[in-house]
Amino acid sequence: MPSDLAKKKAAKKKEAAKARQRPRRAPEENGDAGTEPQEVRPPEANGTPLPEVDALTKELEDFELKKAAARAVTGVLASHPNSTDVHIINLSLTFHGQELLSDTKLELNSGRRYGLIGLNGIGKSMLLSAIGKREVPIPEHIDIYHLTREMPPSDKTPLQCVMEVDTERAMLEREAERLAHEDDSLSAECEKLLELYERLEELDADKAEARASRILHGLGFTPAMQRKKLKDFSGGWRMRVALARALFIRPFMLLLDEPTNHLDLDACVWLEEELKTFKRILVLISHSQDFLNGVCTNIIHMHNRKLKYYTGNYDQYVKTRLELEENQMKRFHWEQDQIAHMKNYIARFGHGSAKLARQAQSKEKTLQKMMASGLTERVVNDKTLSFYFPPCGKIPPPVIMVQNVSFKYTKDGPWIYNNLEFGIDLDTRVALVGPNGAGKSTLLKLLTGELLPTDGMIRKHSHVKIGRYHQHLQEQLDLDLSPLEYMLKCYPEIKEKEEMRKIIGRYGLTGKQQVSPIRNLSDGQKCRVCFAWLAWQNPHMLFLDEPTNHLDIETIDALADAINEFEGGMMLVSHDFRLIQQVAQEIWVCEKQTITKWQGDILAYKEHLKSKLVDEDLQLTKKTHNV
Repeated sequence: MPSDLAKKKAAKKKEAAKARQRPRRAPEENGDAGTEPQEVRPPEANGTPLPEVDALTKELEDFELKKAAARAVTGVLASHPNSTDVHIINLSLTFHGQELLSDTKLELNSGRRYGLIGLNGIGKSMLLSAIGKREVPIPEHIDIYHLTREMPPSDKTPLQCVMEVDTERAMLEREAERLAHEDDSLSAECEKLLELYERLEELDADKAEARASRILHGLGFTPAMQRKKLKDFSGGWRMRVALARALFIRPFMLLLDEPTNHLDLDACVWLEEELKTFKRILVLISHSQDFLNGVCTNIIHMHNRKLKYYTGNYDQYVKTRLELEENQMKRFHWEQDQIAHMKNYIARFGHGSAKLARQAQSKEKTLQKMMASGLTERVVNDKTLSFYFPPCGKIPPPVIMVQNVSFKYTKDGPWIYNNLEFGIDLDTRVALVGPNGAGKSTLLKLLTGELLPTDGMIRKHSHVKIGRYHQHLQEQLDLDLSPLEYMLKCYPEIKEKEEMRKIIGRYGLTGKQQVSPIRNLSDGQKCRVCFAWLAWQNPHMLFLDEPTNHLDIETIDALADAINEFEGGMMLVSHDFRLIQQVAQEIWVCEKQTITKWQGDILAYKEHLKSKLVDEDLQLTKKTHNV
């Protein structure tokens, strides 16, 4: 029987639950205290998926099922079934008969944040999918959340989508509201209600909406955007909603595949700070060395069909791996010298005098023991890649002049830019930074002529050729053609297949990759096809909008080297701080309808963003306490 105090406590909570059932005032989008109260519709009224999305969602699900069917995974759980650590031995992974992992081990320990790295196409995403779908023997008490794709368009708001992912809290709240309207005299119901409220307190249910809103804010959603319908957002923004759901649910094992791909620098800095506090098991794939350095406590290197483990962040991994490989090569050469010496001795003296023959037999036994115990393998280095942008020739400045340019998308819409004036030429090496919606990609489209200024004029040299790389360039690829066929189709002036093979090979696509259908390539390999196509347009100016998405770290370094050797000009939009540091000579901040030059390098700009985050968090905390 519950005590009188417990009954009083439950009664108060019942009253609060009934009060929550009354029409509530929606949070003001612009902080206007004079806004009229509005009734909030229940989630089920907003959750209708758009009919035209159903087919696409079904197609994506079928594609994932086909990939899973083509995947074969074996492994044995070596850790205790009730442990919070996961140790799997004899792990093998094949896809369409190709062996990606062979007799290796998977070790994921609670409290660790792992960066999974390796070359494009080596199987990192495939391994994450196998873990996420429990194709490896992970104990049932470890809940897994694998972020795979964006949220489909619907009438729900981002805030609703994030809140609903916590199914336990939502179920408990519904049950508590039902019991709150039951007869107070039912002792059993009262006791059950009290238990529900205690569990909700454990889950911080009363703070759930504030926490969901804080996560969305960190990923770039203003209060107004949090209340818009999901169908009004682009795929990139809906991917942010999916990421917010993953962070909100706080699973025991969180799997993230390139989580920064759809984020700007502000959101990348926020996400880095957020993931630093993750206390359970985090496994992430990322191409950003800076991000891996900030988040990871351990690195898993997928190489030569094995998983190799390193303690520390990415920089520590590079240092440790170099030291280990140097020691391994020293050991390898010593063993090979010993083997050669013993074989030579055996060959020379094996049939000599009795004394020499006994010594030769002794050395032969020593050699057999060495061979039986296993020899040190030669270090197999990662393939070295090189990108290449052909010489573009010189054209006299000014190459592009921007004169009093203003721009907005619609007649009644807000100004994106107002009275811009600057020039760029073949010596330009600029990175564009700034918050989402400030117009970084818009500026590149204005400079290429894809968009026209609302006011003002953009003058371009009559002979200038511009190559623009953007996030949707992959969508223009003919997936049924091979890279070789696609490039021959785009550049018919190149008649010889062998010549085209050499061109494609410059971008890290070799052998079977050149003749396989593009649809069978990894996202990173598809990006390389796009770069090969772009480079052979022979541009004077490179406009690169998020060029590192889906590329591995080695490929990004090769891209940076190629940009630095390029004769022409370059403007870059990227969330990769390291790439910006490598190639940009100037940082331009796009903000408040204008462009200003940042006085400092990109690392100083990152520290500025961190300081801004601290200030915003303080303001949000004060606002939450005042509500």
